[in-house]
Amino acid sequence: MSEEIKVIRIEDVPHFVGQTVKIGVWLRQKRGSGKIAFLQLRDGTGFMQGVVVSADVDEALFKLAEHLKQESSFYVTGEIHEDSRSSFGYEMAVSAIDMVGESEGYPITPKEHGTDFLFDQRHLYLRHQKPYATLKIRDEIIRGIYDFFYQDGFLKFDSPILTDSAPEGTTELFPVDYFDQTAYLSQTGQLYVEAGAMAFGKVYDFGPTFRAEKSSTRRHLTEFWMIDAEMAWMHQEQSLDVQERMIAYLIQRVVDNCQTELEMLGRDADKLRSYTKLPFPRVSYDDAVKLLQDNDFDIKWGVDFGSPEETFLASYYKTPFFVVNFPKAIKAFYMKRHPTRDDVVISADLMAPEGYGEIIGGSERDTDYDYLKQRLIDQHLDLKEYDWYLDLRKYGSVPHSGFGLGLERFIRFVAGEDHIRETIPFPRTLNRLHP
Repeated sequence: MSEEIKVIRIEDVPHFVGQTVKIGVWLRQKRGSGKIAFLQLRDGTGFMQGVVVSADVDEALFKLAEHLKQESSFYVTGEIHEDSRSSFGYEMAVSAIDMVGESEGYPITPKEHGTDFLFDQRHLYLRHQKPYATLKIRDEIIRGIYDFFYQDGFLKFDSPILTDSAPEGTTELFPVDYFDQTAYLSQTGQLYVEAGAMAFGKVYDFGPTFRAEKSSTRRHLTEFWMIDAEMAWMHQEQSLDVQERMIAYLIQRVVDNCQTELEMLGRDADKLRSYTKLPFPRVSYDDAVKLLQDNDFDIKWGVDFGSPEETFLASYYKTPFFVVNFPKAIKAFYMKRHPTRDDVVISADLMAPEGYGEIIGGSERDTDYDYLKQRLIDQHLDLKEYDWYLDLRKYGSVPHSGFGLGLERFIRFVAGEDHIRETIPFPRTLNRLHP
């Protein structure tokens, strides 16, 4: 009795050289040269080539291979060989094809397609190499975030997605009919995570956040994932140390574990590796504004940086860098006052190189009850909605700092993507209702 053929996945192929195996696959593309059919195959774990030689198989099998349609699904059986010409390093000499699902008129052909078309076909475009590589990198970064915080002594602390108030004002919130009152989709979990820090010392949350800001730029999403970290008994410089160690750790994880994916995207691993050198530069907002002015930017002290300013600064420093101590007027109410200046707060934005913009925003948090109460009044926020937050300053307040990392912006930087929508599985959750 013949031995049963083992069913494996493409990622397992290196362990089966010289053996005949069976893999469930989809057909990406095919090409032929007379009496040989070259099948480009994928199975969700990787990509490889299957070769069908007419002299080695019966006529029916070779004819089937020649007429396979893009994205048809089938089981392919054959012997695994090493192939130095392939970026994967292996290929299959196909001896059998068992059809499972036909495909006719697949819309994403090998020709060039525009960005809007590909995003409209995102449910299918996920099958292709570029989104495959980007989302594999996303998965590695997410696992790395959990590992980093666990190893650094943080507790995972989940903040609510539906809230009854706006942490930073109501101008960019999605309202939700919550029975007989209005609630909002969370803009940030930061204030809630501060409460967690007062209970557990170091905590972080990781979840979806929403900004009702109509923007069609390459850097903004209305729905994205955010990591908020808060640390009790910690001043700003210690927080910056955590932030840069986390970024360096995550970049190194991708370089170590996603070499194939980086190659698919044409991303230079050596350049990424250079971004793990610590510490990152600290540049004051004052000095950044002066540098921009000296290079003919029409910018005045007291305004936030836009994309052109961030891109110039990134090209100047050529590494991740912190801009510290922003004007108080353009930052959130909870940021701690500078000890010697009333016009700035102890804050920092971490800018990515290569023009990818801000990836982390953070600050030391003010602990003065009366000051924060007045700041809420000045910003026309309802004190009743922040009673619980002010309580954190009444009952054993301590120095504490925190930061927020935008996951998709960070992935865009690491993967070298042109558009932030490449970094999420479905970039148009509400499909065409918003650009």
